[in-house]
Amino acid sequence: MRTQVVIVGGGPAGNLLGQLLYKAGIDAVILERQTGDYVLGRIRAGVLEQVSMDLMDEVGVGKRMHAEGLVHGGFDMLFKGERHRIDMNRLTGGKNVMVYGQTEVTRDLMDARQAAGLATVYEADNVTVHDFDTATPRVRYQKDGQSHEIECDFIAGCDGFHGVCRASVPRGAIREFEKVYPFGWLGILSETPPVHDELIYANSPRGFALCSQRSRTRSRYYLQVPLTAKVSDWSDEAFWQELRLRLDMEAREKLVTGPSIEKSIAPLRSFVTEPMRFGRMFLTGDAAHIVPPTGAKGLNLAATDVKYLSNALIEFYQEKSEVGIDNYSERCLRRVWRAGRFSWWFTSLMHRFPENGEIGQKFQEAELDYLINSEAGALSVAENYVGLPLNFGE
Repeated sequence: MRTQVVIVGGGPAGNLLGQLLYKAGIDAVILERQTGDYVLGRIRAGVLEQVSMDLMDEVGVGKRMHAEGLVHGGFDMLFKGERHRIDMNRLTGGKNVMVYGQTEVTRDLMDARQAAGLATVYEADNVTVHDFDTATPRVRYQKDGQSHEIECDFIAGCDGFHGVCRASVPRGAIREFEKVYPFGWLGILSETPPVHDELIYANSPRGFALCSQRSRTRSRYYLQVPLTAKVSDWSDEAFWQELRLRLDMEAREKLVTGPSIEKSIAPLRSFVTEPMRFGRMFLTGDAAHIVPPTGAKGLNLAATDVKYLSNALIEFYQEKSEVGIDNYSERCLRRVWRAGRFSWWFTSLMHRFPENGEIGQKFQEAELDYLINSEAGALSVAENYVGLPLNFGE
Protein backbone atom coordinates (compact mmCIF):
# COMPACT_ATOMS: atom_id res chain seq x y z
CA MET A 1 0.00 0.00 0.00
CA ARG A 2 1.12 3.56 -0.67
CA THR A 3 -0.07 6.94 0.54
CA GLN A 4 1.39 10.42 0.82
CA VAL A 5 1.31 10.78 4.62
CA VAL A 6 1.04 8.17 7.37
CA ILE A 7 -0.28 9.63 10.61
CA VAL A 8 0.63 7.50 13.63
CA GLY A 9 -1.93 8.19 16.36
CA GLY A 10 -5.69 8.66 16.11
CA GLY A 11 -6.28 11.18 18.87
CA PRO A 12 -7.26 14.82 18.34
CA ALA A 13 -3.90 15.84 16.82
CA GLY A 14 -3.84 12.98 14.33
CA ASN A 15 -7.45 13.48 13.29
CA LEU A 16 -7.07 17.26 12.98
CA LEU A 17 -4.01 16.79 10.76
CA GLY A 18 -5.92 14.25 8.69
CA GLN A 19 -8.76 16.72 8.09
CA LEU A 20 -6.43 19.60 7.21
CA LEU A 21 -4.62 17.41 4.66
CA TYR A 22 -7.90 16.06 3.27
CA LYS A 23 -9.17 19.59 2.68
CA ALA A 24 -5.97 20.26 0.69
CA GLY A 25 -6.33 17.08 -1.40
CA ILE A 26 -3.46 15.21 0.29
CA ASP A 27 -3.91 11.50 0.96
CA ALA A 28 -3.27 10.28 4.50
CA VAL A 29 -3.82 7.09 6.48
CA ILE A 30 -4.21 7.15 10.27
CA LEU A 31 -2.92 4.23 12.36
CA GLU A 32 -4.24 3.94 15.92
CA ARG A 33 -3.28 1.10 18.27
CA GLN A 34 -6.46 1.37 20.35
CA THR A 35 -10.13 1.06 19.43
CA GLY A 36 -12.13 4.15 18.55
CA ASP A 37 -14.22 3.71 21.71
CA TYR A 38 -11.07 3.64 23.83
CA VAL A 39 -9.82 6.87 22.26
CA LEU A 40 -13.14 8.56 23.00
CA GLY A 41 -13.14 7.23 26.55
CA ARG A 42 -10.00 9.14 27.57
CA ILE A 43 -10.79 12.06 29.89
CA ARG A 44 -8.61 15.01 28.96
CA ALA A 45 -8.46 18.81 28.88
CA GLY A 46 -11.37 20.99 27.97
CA VAL A 47 -10.24 24.58 27.32
CA LEU A 48 -9.73 25.71 23.71
CA GLU A 49 -7.80 28.80 22.66
CA GLN A 50 -9.05 30.90 19.75
CA VAL A 51 -6.48 29.28 17.43
CA SER A 52 -7.92 25.83 18.18
CA MET A 53 -11.48 27.05 17.67
CA ASP A 54 -10.48 28.56 14.33
CA LEU A 55 -8.91 25.27 13.23
CA MET A 56 -12.10 23.37 14.06
CA ASP A 57 -13.98 25.82 11.88
CA GLU A 58 -11.36 25.57 9.13
CA VAL A 59 -11.88 21.83 8.74
CA GLY A 60 -15.67 22.18 8.94
CA VAL A 61 -16.39 20.57 12.31
CA GLY A 62 -17.11 23.63 14.45
CA LYS A 63 -20.92 23.56 14.41
CA ARG A 64 -21.47 21.46 17.55
CA MET A 65 -18.58 23.19 19.32
CA HIS A 66 -20.24 26.58 18.87
CA ALA A 67 -23.64 25.22 19.89
CA GLU A 68 -22.50 23.39 23.04
CA GLY A 69 -19.19 24.97 24.04
CA LEU A 70 -19.07 27.49 26.87
CA VAL A 71 -17.34 30.76 26.00
CA HIS A 72 -15.30 32.22 28.87
CA GLY A 73 -14.05 35.78 28.88
CA GLY A 74 -12.14 35.45 32.14
CA PHE A 75 -11.27 33.28 35.12
CA ASP A 76 -10.86 33.72 38.88
CA MET A 77 -7.66 33.53 40.90
CA LEU A 78 -8.27 32.70 44.57
CA PHE A 79 -5.71 33.43 47.28
CA LYS A 80 -5.86 34.46 50.93
CA GLY A 81 -9.52 33.47 50.92
CA GLU A 82 -10.62 35.95 48.25
CA ARG A 83 -11.30 35.64 44.54
CA HIS A 84 -10.14 38.09 41.87
CA ARG A 85 -11.22 37.96 38.24
CA ILE A 86 -8.81 38.19 35.31
CA ASP A 87 -10.91 39.81 32.57
CA MET A 88 -9.26 38.28 29.53
CA ASN A 89 -11.79 39.67 27.08
CA ARG A 90 -11.20 43.27 28.11
CA LEU A 91 -7.45 42.97 28.57
CA THR A 92 -6.79 41.29 25.21
CA GLY A 93 -9.14 43.30 23.05
CA GLY A 94 -12.00 40.81 22.82
CA LYS A 95 -10.33 37.39 22.97
CA ASN A 96 -11.90 34.47 24.82
CA VAL A 97 -11.42 30.77 25.44
CA MET A 98 -14.02 28.01 25.14
CA VAL A 99 -14.75 25.09 27.45
CA TYR A 100 -15.33 22.13 25.12
CA GLY A 101 -13.96 18.75 26.13
CA GLN A 102 -11.13 17.07 24.25
CA THR A 103 -13.37 14.01 23.93
CA GLU A 104 -15.90 16.10 22.03
CA VAL A 105 -13.20 17.60 19.78
CA THR A 106 -11.98 14.10 18.95
CA ARG A 107 -15.52 12.82 18.35
CA ASP A 108 -16.30 15.65 15.92
CA LEU A 109 -13.10 15.02 13.97
CA MET A 110 -13.56 11.24 13.91
CA ASP A 111 -17.16 11.59 12.71
CA ALA A 112 -16.06 13.92 9.90
CA ARG A 113 -13.32 11.50 8.83
CA GLN A 114 -15.71 8.58 8.80
CA ALA A 115 -18.32 10.56 6.84
CA ALA A 116 -15.70 11.36 4.20
CA GLY A 117 -14.74 7.68 3.89
CA LEU A 118 -11.12 8.31 4.86
CA ALA A 119 -8.80 5.52 5.98
CA THR A 120 -8.26 4.96 9.70
CA VAL A 121 -6.88 1.65 10.93
CA TYR A 122 -7.84 1.00 14.56
CA GLU A 123 -6.19 -1.71 16.66
CA ALA A 124 -3.02 -1.45 14.58
CA ASP A 125 -0.52 -3.53 16.57
CA ASN A 126 3.28 -3.42 16.62
CA VAL A 127 3.57 -0.23 14.57
CA THR A 128 7.16 0.46 13.47
CA VAL A 129 8.61 3.30 11.42
CA HIS A 130 11.46 2.82 8.95
CA ASP A 131 13.71 4.81 6.60
CA PHE A 132 12.38 8.18 7.72
CA ASP A 133 15.82 9.62 7.02
CA THR A 134 15.35 8.82 3.31
CA ALA A 135 12.92 9.97 0.61
CA THR A 136 10.92 6.73 0.94
CA PRO A 137 9.76 6.17 4.53
CA ARG A 138 7.80 3.04 5.43
CA VAL A 139 5.47 2.13 8.27
CA ARG A 140 4.74 -1.45 9.25
CA TYR A 141 1.96 -2.75 11.49
CA GLN A 142 -0.10 -5.82 12.24
CA LYS A 143 -3.86 -6.08 12.08
CA ASP A 144 -5.88 -9.19 12.85
CA GLY A 145 -2.71 -11.27 12.77
CA GLN A 146 -1.69 -10.04 9.32
CA SER A 147 1.41 -7.92 8.61
CA HIS A 148 1.10 -4.76 6.53
CA GLU A 149 3.50 -2.16 5.14
CA ILE A 150 2.69 1.36 3.91
CA GLU A 151 5.09 3.31 1.73
CA CYS A 152 4.75 7.07 2.07
CA ASP A 153 6.39 10.46 1.57
CA PHE A 154 6.12 11.58 5.20
CA ILE A 155 5.36 10.23 8.67
CA ALA A 156 3.55 12.33 11.29
CA GLY A 157 4.15 11.16 14.84
CA CYS A 158 0.93 12.07 16.67
CA ASP A 159 1.23 9.04 18.95
CA GLY A 160 1.78 10.64 22.34
CA PHE A 161 4.46 10.58 25.01
CA HIS A 162 4.80 6.78 25.01
CA GLY A 163 4.49 6.39 21.24
CA VAL A 164 6.79 4.62 18.81
CA CYS A 165 7.84 7.62 16.71
CA ARG A 166 10.01 9.52 19.18
CA ALA A 167 11.31 6.21 20.57
CA SER A 168 12.54 5.26 17.08
CA VAL A 169 14.84 8.27 16.74
CA PRO A 170 18.54 7.49 17.34
CA ARG A 171 19.46 8.74 20.82
CA GLY A 172 22.31 10.84 19.49
CA ALA A 173 19.94 12.81 17.26
CA ILE A 174 17.60 14.00 19.98
CA ARG A 175 17.69 16.06 23.18
CA GLU A 176 15.07 15.76 25.88
CA PHE A 177 14.42 18.33 28.61
CA GLU A 178 12.29 17.36 31.59
CA LYS A 179 11.07 18.63 34.94
CA VAL A 180 8.98 16.32 37.13
CA TYR A 181 6.89 18.09 39.76
CA PRO A 182 6.66 16.66 43.30
CA PHE A 183 2.87 16.37 43.19
CA GLY A 184 -0.04 15.35 41.00
CA TRP A 185 -3.63 16.36 40.32
CA LEU A 186 -6.41 14.26 41.80
CA GLY A 187 -9.32 14.86 39.44
CA ILE A 188 -12.99 14.06 39.82
CA LEU A 189 -15.76 14.26 37.22
CA SER A 190 -19.35 14.56 38.47
CA GLU A 191 -22.82 15.12 37.07
CA THR A 192 -23.25 18.31 39.07
CA PRO A 193 -23.62 21.95 38.02
CA PRO A 194 -20.34 23.90 38.16
CA VAL A 195 -19.70 25.95 41.26
CA HIS A 196 -19.02 29.02 39.10
CA ASP A 197 -19.65 30.21 35.54
CA GLU A 198 -15.90 30.39 34.89
CA LEU A 199 -12.84 28.51 36.15
CA ILE A 200 -11.43 29.12 39.63
CA TYR A 201 -7.68 28.63 40.21
CA ALA A 202 -7.05 28.44 43.95
CA ASN A 203 -3.77 29.01 45.80
CA SER A 204 -4.25 27.69 49.33
CA PRO A 205 -1.91 26.85 52.22
CA ARG A 206 -3.43 23.36 51.93
CA GLY A 207 -2.47 23.10 48.24
CA PHE A 208 -3.76 24.01 44.82
CA ALA A 209 -7.34 23.42 43.67
CA LEU A 210 -9.10 23.98 40.35
CA CYS A 211 -12.82 24.26 39.76
CA SER A 212 -13.48 23.50 36.10
CA GLN A 213 -16.39 22.21 34.04
CA ARG A 214 -17.39 20.26 30.93
CA SER A 215 -20.92 21.60 30.54
CA ARG A 216 -23.60 23.40 32.53
CA THR A 217 -24.45 20.10 34.23
CA ARG A 218 -21.06 18.36 34.40
CA SER A 219 -18.18 19.54 36.59
CA ARG A 220 -14.48 18.74 36.78
CA TYR A 221 -12.54 19.46 39.97
CA TYR A 222 -8.87 18.95 40.88
CA LEU A 223 -6.79 18.86 44.05
CA GLN A 224 -3.02 18.99 44.39
CA VAL A 225 -1.90 15.75 46.08
CA PRO A 226 1.50 14.18 46.83
CA LEU A 227 2.97 11.78 44.26
CA THR A 228 2.52 9.02 46.83
CA ALA A 229 -1.26 9.47 46.88
CA LYS A 230 -3.51 6.76 45.44
CA VAL A 231 -7.04 7.09 44.09
CA SER A 232 -8.13 4.40 46.57
CA ASP A 233 -7.07 6.72 49.40
CA TRP A 234 -9.74 9.22 48.43
CA SER A 235 -13.45 8.59 48.86
CA ASP A 236 -15.83 11.02 47.19
CA GLU A 237 -16.71 12.42 50.60
CA ALA A 238 -13.05 13.03 51.46
CA PHE A 239 -12.48 14.77 48.12
CA TRP A 240 -15.43 17.15 48.53
CA GLN A 241 -14.44 17.96 52.11
CA GLU A 242 -10.87 18.81 51.13
CA LEU A 243 -12.06 20.89 48.17
CA ARG A 244 -14.25 22.96 50.46
CA LEU A 245 -11.27 23.69 52.70
CA ARG A 246 -9.35 25.14 49.73
CA LEU A 247 -12.17 27.40 48.47
CA ASP A 248 -13.60 30.73 49.59
CA MET A 249 -16.81 30.99 51.58
CA GLU A 250 -19.03 31.84 48.60
CA ALA A 251 -17.79 28.87 46.59
CA ARG A 252 -18.20 26.53 49.57
CA GLU A 253 -21.83 27.58 49.92
CA LYS A 254 -22.56 27.15 46.17
CA LEU A 255 -20.70 23.85 45.72
CA VAL A 256 -23.01 21.01 44.67
CA THR A 257 -21.54 17.59 45.37
CA GLY A 258 -22.43 14.16 44.04
CA PRO A 259 -21.04 10.75 43.14
CA SER A 260 -17.95 10.73 40.95
CA ILE A 261 -18.26 9.24 37.47
CA GLU A 262 -14.48 9.30 36.98
CA LYS A 263 -11.60 9.75 39.38
CA SER A 264 -7.89 9.67 38.62
CA ILE A 265 -4.49 11.10 39.56
CA ALA A 266 -2.28 12.69 36.92
CA PRO A 267 1.41 13.39 37.64
CA LEU A 268 2.71 16.76 36.44
CA ARG A 269 5.76 17.24 34.24
CA SER A 270 7.31 19.69 31.81
CA PHE A 271 8.95 17.91 28.86
CA VAL A 272 10.32 19.11 25.52
CA THR A 273 12.06 17.25 22.70
CA GLU A 274 14.47 18.98 20.34
CA PRO A 275 14.25 18.86 17.38
CA MET A 276 10.73 17.90 16.29
CA ARG A 277 11.71 16.82 12.79
CA PHE A 278 13.90 13.88 11.78
CA GLY A 279 14.26 13.62 8.02
CA ARG A 280 10.74 12.96 6.79
CA MET A 281 9.25 12.18 10.18
CA PHE A 282 7.69 14.92 12.31
CA LEU A 283 6.63 14.85 15.95
CA THR A 284 3.51 16.68 17.12
CA GLY A 285 1.73 17.21 20.42
CA ASP A 286 2.54 14.94 23.35
CA ALA A 287 5.02 12.98 21.24
CA ALA A 288 7.24 16.07 21.37
CA HIS A 289 6.24 17.98 24.49
CA ILE A 290 4.26 17.78 27.71
CA VAL A 291 3.17 20.75 29.82
CA PRO A 292 1.57 20.69 33.26
CA PRO A 293 -2.20 21.19 32.86
CA THR A 294 -2.15 24.52 34.72
CA GLY A 295 -3.22 26.96 32.02
CA ALA A 296 -4.61 24.31 29.63
CA LYS A 297 -1.93 24.43 26.94
CA GLY A 298 -1.48 20.75 25.99
CA LEU A 299 -4.24 20.27 23.41
CA ASN A 300 -3.80 23.78 22.07
CA LEU A 301 -0.07 23.27 21.50
CA ALA A 302 -0.81 20.04 19.65
CA ALA A 303 -3.29 21.88 17.44
CA THR A 304 -0.77 24.56 16.50
CA ASP A 305 1.91 21.92 15.78
CA VAL A 306 -0.54 20.30 13.40
CA LYS A 307 -1.34 23.62 11.73
CA TYR A 308 2.35 24.35 11.13
CA LEU A 309 2.88 20.81 9.79
CA SER A 310 -0.15 20.85 7.50
CA ASN A 311 0.95 24.20 6.06
CA ALA A 312 4.44 22.78 5.43
CA LEU A 313 3.12 19.67 3.70
CA ILE A 314 0.63 21.64 1.60
CA GLU A 315 3.46 23.95 0.54
CA PHE A 316 5.57 20.91 -0.39
CA TYR A 317 2.90 19.34 -2.59
CA GLN A 318 1.38 22.46 -4.11
CA GLU A 319 4.44 24.71 -4.48
CA LYS A 320 7.25 22.11 -4.59
CA SER A 321 8.91 23.98 -1.73
CA GLU A 322 10.61 22.50 1.34
CA VAL A 323 10.92 25.80 3.23
CA GLY A 324 8.03 25.00 5.56
CA ILE A 325 9.35 21.51 6.22
CA ASP A 326 12.81 22.84 6.98
CA ASN A 327 11.41 25.47 9.37
CA TYR A 328 8.82 23.22 11.06
CA SER A 329 10.81 22.29 14.15
CA GLU A 330 12.11 25.80 14.84
CA ARG A 331 8.65 27.39 14.46
CA CYS A 332 7.00 24.83 16.73
CA LEU A 333 9.68 24.96 19.40
CA ARG A 334 9.50 28.74 19.75
CA ARG A 335 5.82 28.40 20.57
CA VAL A 336 6.32 25.27 22.68
CA TRP A 337 8.91 26.93 24.92
CA ARG A 338 6.75 30.04 25.33
CA ALA A 339 3.71 28.02 26.34
CA GLY A 340 5.86 25.72 28.46
CA ARG A 341 7.26 28.74 30.29
CA PHE A 342 3.78 30.02 31.06
CA SER A 343 2.60 26.60 32.27
CA TRP A 344 5.71 26.22 34.46
CA TRP A 345 5.30 29.76 35.87
CA PHE A 346 1.57 29.35 36.54
CA THR A 347 2.18 25.97 38.17
CA SER A 348 4.94 27.43 40.35
CA LEU A 349 2.70 30.34 41.34
CA MET A 350 -0.44 28.40 42.27
CA HIS A 351 0.81 25.20 43.89
CA ARG A 352 2.10 24.52 47.37
CA PHE A 353 5.79 23.60 47.57
CA PRO A 354 6.35 22.44 51.19
CA GLU A 355 10.12 22.64 50.81
CA ASN A 356 9.79 26.42 50.32
CA GLY A 357 8.18 26.84 53.73
CA GLU A 358 5.96 29.72 54.85
CA ILE A 359 8.13 32.28 53.10
CA GLY A 360 7.42 30.58 49.79
CA GLN A 361 3.69 30.91 50.38
CA LYS A 362 4.15 34.59 51.26
CA PHE A 363 6.11 35.23 48.06
CA GLN A 364 3.35 33.57 46.01
CA GLU A 365 0.68 35.68 47.67
CA ALA A 366 2.73 38.84 47.08
CA GLU A 367 3.08 38.05 43.39
CA LEU A 368 -0.62 37.27 43.09
CA ASP A 369 -1.40 40.57 44.82
CA TYR A 370 0.79 42.35 42.28
CA LEU A 371 -0.82 40.60 39.31
CA ILE A 372 -4.39 41.46 40.21
CA ASN A 373 -3.53 45.08 41.03
CA SER A 374 -1.31 45.74 38.02
CA GLU A 375 -2.82 46.27 34.57
CA ALA A 376 0.45 45.14 33.01
CA GLY A 377 0.62 42.05 35.21
CA ALA A 378 -2.98 41.08 34.54
CA LEU A 379 -2.49 41.65 30.80
CA SER A 380 0.50 39.30 30.75
CA VAL A 381 -1.54 36.56 32.42
CA ALA A 382 -4.53 37.13 30.12
CA GLU A 383 -2.46 37.30 26.93
CA ASN A 384 -0.76 34.00 27.66
CA TYR A 385 -3.92 32.27 28.86
CA VAL A 386 -5.96 33.03 25.73
CA GLY A 387 -2.98 31.93 23.61
CA LEU A 388 -0.39 33.84 21.63
CA PRO A 389 -1.08 34.32 17.90
CA LEU A 390 0.35 31.73 15.51
CA ASN A 391 2.79 34.26 14.08
CA PHE A 392 3.75 35.84 17.42
CA GLY A 393 7.32 37.20 17.27
CA GLU A 394 7.88 36.23 13.64
